[in-house]
This record gives sequence, C-alpha cells and structure tokens, in this order.
Amino acid sequence: MGEVKIQYKNLVEMLEDSVQKYADRPLYGTKRGREYAWTSYREFGQLVEQFRGGLASLGVEPGDKVAVISRNTLQWAVGAYATYGLGAQYVPMYETQLLREWEFITQNCGARVLLTANSEIYEQTQHFPEQIISMRHVVLLEGSGAEQTFDRLCVAGEQAPVASSSPELESPMGMIYTSGTTGDPKGVVLSHKNMIVEIAAGIPLLRKGWKPAEMRTLCFLPWAHIFGQVVEVHGLLQEGGSAALVEDVNTLVDELALVQPTVLFAVPRVYNRIHERLQGQMKEKPGFIQSLFYGGLRRAKLEREGQLLGGMDRLLLGLARKLVFKKVQQRFGGNLRMAVSGASALSPEVAEFVNDLGIDVYEGYGLSENTAALTLNYKGHRKFGSVGKPIPGVRIKIDKSVEGSKAGDGEVVAYGEVIMLGYHNLPELTAATITEDGGLHTGDLGHFDEDGYLYITGRIKEQFKLENGKYVAPAPLEESLKLSPFINQILVTGLNRPHTVALIVVEMTTVEDFAVSASITGSGGALLQDSRIRERFQQELTRYGANYTSLEQPKNFALLSEEWSIDNGLLTPTLKLKRNIVEEQFQTQIDALYG
Repeated sequence: MGEVKIQYKNLVEMLEDSVQKYADRPLYGTKRGREYAWTSYREFGQLVEQFRGGLASLGVEPGDKVAVISRNTLQWAVGAYATYGLGAQYVPMYETQLLREWEFITQNCGARVLLTANSEIYEQTQHFPEQIISMRHVVLLEGSGAEQTFDRLCVAGEQAPVASSSPELESPMGMIYTSGTTGDPKGVVLSHKNMIVEIAAGIPLLRKGWKPAEMRTLCFLPWAHIFGQVVEVHGLLQEGGSAALVEDVNTLVDELALVQPTVLFAVPRVYNRIHERLQGQMKEKPGFIQSLFYGGLRRAKLEREGQLLGGMDRLLLGLARKLVFKKVQQRFGGNLRMAVSGASALSPEVAEFVNDLGIDVYEGYGLSENTAALTLNYKGHRKFGSVGKPIPGVRIKIDKSVEGSKAGDGEVVAYGEVIMLGYHNLPELTAATITEDGGLHTGDLGHFDEDGYLYITGRIKEQFKLENGKYVAPAPLEESLKLSPFINQILVTGLNRPHTVALIVVEMTTVEDFAVSASITGSGGALLQDSRIRERFQQELTRYGANYTSLEQPKNFALLSEEWSIDNGLLTPTLKLKRNIVEEQFQTQIDALYG
C-alpha cells in the first residue's frame, strides 16, 4: 500500500507555491484568432486574488458553495482557486446538461453563487435566485450585459482585496456530481486531502523520467469530470505544466499541430477514433506503404515484448518509423510522448496500436468517489488490458461474495486517503457505499493477475442473468465490438432471455461506402434492411467478438441510424450510456429480436 508524503495542507497552499516557483512559465492557453494567448502562473495567481475579493464582495464565506456551468476556460480555473481561498466549495456542471439538471444540482448543493460561461446560459439561469433559497447571485464569466460579470468582480476584488484563508486538510474542497445513469445525480464530496493525496500519489508515476514543466497538454476532458479536473487543473498546477484550452473538439487535429503537446489525457472514445481513422487512411495508401506500416507495427510489438530483432527486421522497423510513423506523430504535433486513458475500458488492441506508433499509452482506473485514480499503468510497469497496479496509499481487495460473470471475479473494494467524505445529504447511501472499515464499494467487477495487475471485467449493476442462470457483463464486449468501423454505438442485453441480442447504432458513412462497393442501392433505414448489409454486420460481430464466449455474443441484432446522444437523453454528460432508458425506449425492437 505504501505511505504517501504530501507537501501541502490544502490546494490554496499548493497554488501559492506553484505561482512562486513557476511565475513566468505559461499555464493556460486560450485561442485568440489562429494562435494561443498564454496566461503565466504569476498572472493566474493575480487573477485568483482579484476574483477571490470579488466573490467575497458577493458574500461568499467559508463553507459556502460556488457552482459553475462552463466548458474548460481560464475563468473556470480562476473561479475554483478563488473559491478555495475563501474556504468555500466549488461545484462544477456541464454546459451540455439540461436546465432541470442545472437547477437540481444548484439547489441540491445549496449554492450561494452561480458562475455561468456565456450569455446563453446566463439567460436561462438568471432567475435561479428567485427559485433557490440559498442562491444570491448569478455571474457571467465571459462578456458583458449582466449585473455581475467576471471582469467587474475582478475590479471589485482589486479595489478591496481579501487575504486567502487556509482551509483545514480534511475540509471539503468541492463536489463532483455523478453522471446519473440511473436517477438524479449524486454529489460526491471531496476534501483538500483527497485531492492532494491523489496528485502526490499518481502524477509522479506518470512523469517518471520527465523534467519539471515538460508536461504540456491539450485540454478537452471536461473539468466537471474528476479525471479532467485532477490531471488538467490541480495536477498540472503542481507540476508547473501548461495546457491549451480547446474550444471545439472537432478542430482537435489542427490544435495538436499548433500546441505540440507532450502528453494527452483522453477517454477511450478518442483513441478508438484515432485507431479507426488511421486504419481508414491506410487503406487509401499504396501497397508498399501499407506493408511498411503494418509490418512496422508487428516488429515494434516484438521489440516491445523483449524479442531480439534480426538485421533485416531492424532495418524495416527503422524505415517504418522514419517514413510512416513519424508522419503520424507529426499529426499529433510531433512532441507527443505519452497518452493516458481513463473513465472507461480501453481496448488492448487500440492501446497497442497507438503505443507501437511511438506514443506511450497508459491506462488507469478509478471513480469520482475515490478522486480519480485507484490504479495506474506507468513507465516500466504496464500490461495492456489491465488497469495497472494500485497507486501508493491505495489498497484493493476483491470481494468474492459478489457473484460475477467470470470465475475468479468479485467486487473491487478500495481503501485509502483518496476515498470521498461521502455523498452530499445522502447518509444512508454513503453508509451503504463506504464500509465500516473505510472501504469503498466501487460497484465494479474485477480480479488481480499473478503479478498484481488489476483487470476490470464489468459493472455489477450492468451485468444481467440469462434464462439459464449464467451472468453476462456487457461492457467489455461492447467496447470490443465498437472497434468495428461499422459500429458507432452498441448495447448488448438479454435479462432473463435465452440468449443475448444487440442494438447497434451504425456508422452510416462506412455502411454507405460498403453499399457502393457492393452495388447495393438504397439509403437510410431501407439500406439497413438489406440482407447483404446485415450479413456484413454479422461478420463484424463475429470478428470483433471472437474473444468472447458464444454465451456472450449476440445471436440477433437491430440496426439503428439515429445516434444516442446527450440531447436525446440517452447519454450522460460524460458520454456513458443510460442503459435502462435505452432499453425502455427500444423495448419493442428488443422484443422483436426474440420473435
């Protein structure tokens, strides 16, 4: 388990130390035209001081909650540290959430002040003080046209400065509201100690062999999610790193070339898209390039696994790296050394693919309830397919009393100083989630291998029992099937049924390209009913589900053309599938698959 040494009593001390040590280094870059304008650590510290005074002028006191609805911006980060400096708690929300969810969270946490990203969100929420007893003010972070704005409060704080307070180590620093795949979101209360211990335990593992401040990243993980907040806000600040704030994920490739990051933090969906896009592009290349590319990947894998390569193999691998892999790396800015994946399972095939192109890939595992990472793969300690070993200060046991879909699996129960204080105003749920001896019921199924690496095999609440009494945990299978270029999204189900079936949201562009190549006419729903299209999907299910038992593999499937999204209520803001809602909405189609 090991002990974690921490340097700071709270996040306020951490910031003040970093501002002093890294004063002139760039911290956050904001897009201005075609370039990024960088705010230094010193300038960031000054903005925090000013905005802290501004929030104090609104009556924010120790223990109060400051809520924020915003994408990742400089103002978001300033608002967080200004809040901590008043001994108050920061409660972030997503711009993509619905109005009723903003209202629920703001009311549930008892926010005194609400920070809003733009005039559109401000207009929707400016009436909150009339409806929510605790709330006094709604602040507009970017632009003008509101009574209270970020700029106005900074001026007020400069005119009437307020010294920073020093919150107790165990005191709350804020809340992360879980996505709410079932029911209302729950407020996970985290302490300054939780965050400081998490950073002290996890970040040094990732930056082994790096010099201070070499960490430059491109931020597109939402900071309302624990993964993004730990690595791109607090961890980055402690390390003296820098981050460019992406406004539009659709321009990601262009931004990579501009920013030239050394490290990328992302969810599996991003790496899956990279894998899929490169595979597609390679099909358009001449046979020689294709042969060099895939031959290079095979040899890179052999080298990674410790095999000695012969002279010809070394020559061909060198050519692949120089002529093909280097061009791929240039698409990422040319400096990318490490990619970290979290939030859900990353396919080993995708991880190895990106890694063998010359970008080290590491996967971790954790929850909001444990301040992000419990386990981590890192340099010199990695197994693809696993989520790594417990980080320092964390102990994990496998509770075999919980029945899993695979022999040897049990519930992952975690111990350590990264475990949350509890769920806000939900004492019964907190007691059910945290054991008397301090263990966190993660709700995940998993097992350790002989070398101490943890493997996650599903969620307890997602697994279902077939008619024959056998359990199926669908998530790992779904992640594998989504590697097919034909499959955009998928849900595998079969509770109390004789076998599993699947709902598949198709990748329409791929289907249409295949239809043209196979001389199949039609479009949309009519195209998806063609027997040749369905036959191709069966081939894809067989190929990408080959590592799973016949019990798990779907015996029938429905093809859908409309994407499941946040807007239609089928995905959470962190892009997790709301399984029960999808199954309820498509119950007729599911029933028909058993006809």
